[in-house]
Amino acid sequence: MQDRGHLLTEQRNPSSRMLDRATIAECVALMNAEDAALPAAVAAAAADVTRAIELVVAAFRAGGRLIYVGAGTSGRLGVLDASECPPTFLSDPRMVQGVIAGGYDALRRAIEGAEDNPQDGAAAMDERGVEARDVVMGITTGGTTPYVHGALRRARERGAKTIFFACVAREHVPDDCDVSIRVEVGPEVVTGSTRLKAGTATKLVLNMITTISMVQIGKVYQNLMIDVNTRGNTKLVDRGTRMIMTVTGLERTAAGRLLQESGGHVKTALVMHARGVGREEAQRLIDAHGGRVGEILDRPQAP
Repeated sequence: MQDRGHLLTEQRNPSSRMLDRATIAECVALMNAEDAALPAAVAAAAADVTRAIELVVAAFRAGGRLIYVGAGTSGRLGVLDASECPPTFLSDPRMVQGVIAGGYDALRRAIEGAEDNPQDGAAAMDERGVEARDVVMGITTGGTTPYVHGALRRARERGAKTIFFACVAREHVPDDCDVSIRVEVGPEVVTGSTRLKAGTATKLVLNMITTISMVQIGKVYQNLMIDVNTRGNTKLVDRGTRMIMTVTGLERTAAGRLLQESGGHVKTALVMHARGVGREEAQRLIDAHGGRVGEILDRPQAP
């Protein structure tokens, strides 16, 4: 059995050695103080996060996918981030995918032994037909999960670009990926419980990767999610209507009518208004600009 005691994620946190004797208020203050250091740890890895996003944007523009792979908390966070992209950005559900050791049963309950088989990780890449235009990101905060390493090896064999995310130093757990993101958050308040600081840091990084990648391919105008799925529920219809009001200056009734005429697509509605065209011509213009509508909306009279 491998001794993982040297890993940062497995070490004891001196600040919390008396945790079981602390008051509730003291525990709250301690956890808050530990979490407050996370943004700086993420910022220290900003150059590698940037490189990872560049790979993902290139994959999306080539028609490829981002596939997260993880086990336990790491796998659940990957699945969570993937599941939130379609309603937020109207992206194809296949565009960002989350793979978790143990399958979807592992989302609801712990299946701890599932992470120990690298062959299962490799098989998951084969099942999804990973190819050269895809990016596979392995998430393993402790850096050692065999399932994740097996998936990354197979992804590289199949020609995909790969990203490795961990909360331990490279010298302790090396990798052969195209980009290696290391966010060293330090020992956890409860020793080894990486659903805490390491999990929070993971969520911060995944948020940046998918959000910025979607911005780069035109899913956002200014800071408005103009590709939001307004057919999801009344809250999203309201949000879409208000976005149209904000950008066009229309009053609510007219904005709602325009949203309906566009087929419920905010981006299309904005171009229809800016250029005085119908839905089909607006979509042609959007396609001609690679989905990025800033130039259309900011210069509506341009030919």
